[in-house]
Amino acid sequence: MVINIYFGEKPVFLCDELNPELQEILHHPDAVFIDEISSHALKSLMHEIRKPEFHAGVVLSTDLPALKKLFWKQFTVIKAGGGFVLNEKRELLMIFRRGFWDLPKGKLDPGEKIEDCAVREVKEETGLVTVNLKKHLATTYHIYDEFGKHMLKESWWYNMKANSKEPLIAQTEEDITQIGWLKYEDVVGVLPKAYPSIREVVKVAGEF
Repeated sequence: MVINIYFGEKPVFLCDELNPELQEILHHPDAVFIDEISSHALKSLMHEIRKPEFHAGVVLSTDLPALKKLFWKQFTVIKAGGGFVLNEKRELLMIFRRGFWDLPKGKLDPGEKIEDCAVREVKEETGLVTVNLKKHLATTYHIYDEFGKHMLKESWWYNMKANSKEPLIAQTEEDITQIGWLKYEDVVGVLPKAYPSIREVVKVAGEF
């Protein structure tokens, strides 16, 4: 099993075995490899991965749940919910925010279920009134710094359905400047200007 976490554009893989993809990554000198599971080792990884000469990290442990628990302890963890929203024409709802194409999502409120968070955030950021929640699609992870703290955002993505005839209203207070339904080929065209976690969600979803 592999858990993929992004430091900006750089992936860090937590794993319990080295699959062919990870072995290929480790053949390159710009990869950081750690198989000593300790807070010191993980902090060393986080220091090294920020250097421009390193572009990926691999952390190996036979006890992946214990590794994940220890890794999570290094950060303030923020949970978020979002939607992979398709309409009746099989078009994907995307937003443009702060220079990147994105999917609607937002932080979990205290006491809120993650599924309810995902639907609420989609409605708030897009102006949709009716959103039908389907199954869980993927969970992505990325690291960022905020006010001097190291943050790990855990984003839960859900398949959703909505009608293209509903008006779309971008939530400008969340810096959303564009919003619209995109065909698959158009989504592929904008992915280079999307966050790596969004590219991962689209990859998991497959051609729609």
